[in-house]
Amino acid sequence: MSPIDDHPLRYTLANELHARPFPSLNAPCMAAYLAIKQPSNAAARDRDQDRAHLLALLDRHGVPHPAPGATHYSGNLGRFTLKWEQHTEFVTYTAFDESVSERPFDPASFDVFPEDWLAEAPGARMTSALIRVEERPENDDQVAEKLAEWYVAESLAVSRVLDDTAVIAGDFRIDPAGHMRFSVFVNKDIGARRIGRVVQRLCEIETYKSISMLALARVRDMSGQIGGIEAQLSSLMGDMASDTAAADNTLKSLLSISADLENLIAQSSFRFGATGAYEAIVTQRIEVLREERFKGRQTFSEFMMRRFDPAMRTVKSSERRLHAMAERAIRVGNLLRTRVDVERSAQNQTLLESMDERAGLQLRLQKTVEGLSVVAISYYAVNLVLYMIGPTSDIFGVSKLLLTALATPVVILAVWWMVRRIRRSMEK
Repeated sequence: MSPIDDHPLRYTLANELHARPFPSLNAPCMAAYLAIKQPSNAAARDRDQDRAHLLALLDRHGVPHPAPGATHYSGNLGRFTLKWEQHTEFVTYTAFDESVSERPFDPASFDVFPEDWLAEAPGARMTSALIRVEERPENDDQVAEKLAEWYVAESLAVSRVLDDTAVIAGDFRIDPAGHMRFSVFVNKDIGARRIGRVVQRLCEIETYKSISMLALARVRDMSGQIGGIEAQLSSLMGDMASDTAAADNTLKSLLSISADLENLIAQSSFRFGATGAYEAIVTQRIEVLREERFKGRQTFSEFMMRRFDPAMRTVKSSERRLHAMAERAIRVGNLLRTRVDVERSAQNQTLLESMDERAGLQLRLQKTVEGLSVVAISYYAVNLVLYMIGPTSDIFGVSKLLLTALATPVVILAVWWMVRRIRRSMEK
């Protein structure tokens, strides 16, 4: 017993590094390759359908099934050896035949995948390829003659690879049968695993190149929408500079533009991110082949530089353009919000000044009312006082008119003092 417990995923993660071994191949041999991908939302697809499709093929040959939940499988289908792999967006099938057809790239080599079985695939063919492996002739001129016969010269890419132990070739064109074509000419002393690695690299280069190009199609579909949004944003910025539109209305328009931009970014972020990863894989797979020029022909890396890299630069440029527009919209939004805040502050200042004026008027009116109130209260108070002291006028021999004249100033002063005291207590 180990004195320490293993992490639950320790063995799973360690075995994952060895889960997809390279095939061991001997020349001559043939490989039929197929990559299947759902047209949309492939990363979230039902992967049980991939497995069910594999089992349908295995059942035709009475071959044992892989373990539940397996993402890769290798087994024999008659004279073929099948390799199946499940990836994030696609699944691949590679059937290896230990012999080659007399007719180079005979479409019958793909019959290992029956037509009715292909028709039931849970997705569409992303790419398919026939890879022919032969022993390398002693004279490279014979290799050149075969390549001239099999491929389109204008698109042909040829390289000596792995320290000149093999020659690989392909024109990246789809033949009448619907397949890509690749050739591998190997030295007699090359190992079976090295041949398998070369064939696997070619399959990976073709697959990831094809899926990377999906981003170019996405960019072309988005270009009109991106241009329209950019024009709207530029027009909106012009309105801001000329002050021809209300800031509130401009802000509403900007919010609509920003929503469209964020929607585009959300829809394309996965594809752009995946394309960056796939492009890196294509570049890395070509680099590990350690290419050398063959008879002045373009190498695979040169072919990609001329045909593939411009497409990837277009994708990256569009991605940067989208994010730059989003950042510009954010900056414009900040300016607009500042402008709106300033305008509202000015409105609030005007409102406060108006409120101050109204308060002053109310204060003056209140003082006026207070004066009138003193008069009115004093009038009634004098009458009340006269009712109380009126009977004494006969006793003291003072006329009622004189008594009123004497009481009035006293009452007025008393009322004024009382009102003033009440107002001060309220102010406190």
